[in-house]
Amino acid sequence: MSFVINPEVVDAQQRKRAVARVRELGLALPTFSELARPGRPPAKVAEKLGAVMPDEPRAENLWRIHWYNAADRRQQADVPGYIVLTEEITGVKAPIVVLLGRRFPMITAHKVLPAYSGLVTQLVTGRFDPAQQKAVWPSTGNYCRGGVSVSRILGCRGVAVLPAGMSRERFDWLEQWVTKPEDIVRTPGTESNVKEIYDKCAELSRDPDNVILNQFSAFSNYLIHHACTGRAAEDAFLNFKGDRNLKLAAFVSATGSAGTIAAGDYLKQQCGTKIAAVEALECPTMLENGFGEHNIQGIGDKHIPLIHNVMNTDFVIAVSDKVSDRLNLLFGSEVGRKYLRDRRKLPAATVAAFDDVGISGFANIAAAIKLAKQMRYGADDVVVTVATDCAALYDSERASYRNRHYAGGFDEVAAGEIFSACLSSLSTDNVLELTDADRRRIFNLGYYTWVEQQGVSVEDFERRRGQSFWNGIADSLSAWDDLIADFNAEVQNRN
Repeated sequence: MSFVINPEVVDAQQRKRAVARVRELGLALPTFSELARPGRPPAKVAEKLGAVMPDEPRAENLWRIHWYNAADRRQQADVPGYIVLTEEITGVKAPIVVLLGRRFPMITAHKVLPAYSGLVTQLVTGRFDPAQQKAVWPSTGNYCRGGVSVSRILGCRGVAVLPAGMSRERFDWLEQWVTKPEDIVRTPGTESNVKEIYDKCAELSRDPDNVILNQFSAFSNYLIHHACTGRAAEDAFLNFKGDRNLKLAAFVSATGSAGTIAAGDYLKQQCGTKIAAVEALECPTMLENGFGEHNIQGIGDKHIPLIHNVMNTDFVIAVSDKVSDRLNLLFGSEVGRKYLRDRRKLPAATVAAFDDVGISGFANIAAAIKLAKQMRYGADDVVVTVATDCAALYDSERASYRNRHYAGGFDEVAAGEIFSACLSSLSTDNVLELTDADRRRIFNLGYYTWVEQQGVSVEDFERRRGQSFWNGIADSLSAWDDLIADFNAEVQNRN
């Protein structure tokens, strides 16, 4: 398998075909820096964008693939959308700032961002012919939805490969967006069955017209989150901070493909921030080389992604899926919301804001609370985390959990028990501050996936131990911007 895709043209003829296709579709591609610091789009885009709905497969929505969309998801905001969780909710003095992925276009989740970077790096280097080839998106749900949406806009077929046990809402969305029904490929298992996804992709890759865009090994995923999510997290923190003497103490993120957690590398460079990686307690891969099934949908498991900068990670935190499932029920049910408003005296707007938090977001919030308790963070220590998607994607999961565990009825007493166990009295167990030996153990675990199973050379695998490798990926941003700009110049659709 290819290791790092460098910002250079490898097939000029195929690139010309991609240029012709993009010209035919009337597209203009935003550079990565334009998504990291969005300004006014090109005039041809700007004059149409206001009339385009955010969930349409329209070319203009490429310019909304960033963190700076307003709450209506149509207008652009000066600051990324975020909510602040205070001690009344969390039981800790440290404010927890939660970035909101729901505001991204088409899929109401931020995974459309690495999908865009993944396909565009293929296009502008001449590695992908959108008129001939299919883009295959291995995922546990949101990334493949992002991939299918970007594929639609860029005029190619997108194939979603995901476990059959993911939420019904993911499949409902895919059925509306794919070109053909067979472009939804269901693999055995649920969230932690990533190897089964890899096996199916290996089978599909035998056809040269299938191009696998593997988020777990694509360094474009690392790059785009370092550039875009890192800066968005910093901007949200600075906006919340104002003139106060606050510190961005920690960035907390479930690993999943290990794209989002790349933002932690940016924040560590800029703010001295600690980086905490989150996983499911039911599948404690990093914590204890463990395995198992879980329902924190969207965070993968049972392997170490190739693009995870393990040697720069400071903490591993395991959260039970019982916590995220129960919080999804508490904040997503009218009984739970009434309890929060009436008994906990939370403002109605605060409670309603949790419409923007999905299951993995609740896991991240729980991990942030555990870390703040463990480290005794105070009111001047801010923890930033991410809500990848929104509550609406898990209505079926919420109903299923309620039917299984509260068949006799979910009442105010049960809501209070969840609030105590999963928020105010959440324990600090399964929080590991990493030593060098811990980092080496976790790093080495990746060998079995990437070298033995996926064909990465030992030399390339080892290159990732040093921070100079990751700095090089981050520093390639301007070269990618230039290559995208050159591509646009040939297309001639920006003005």
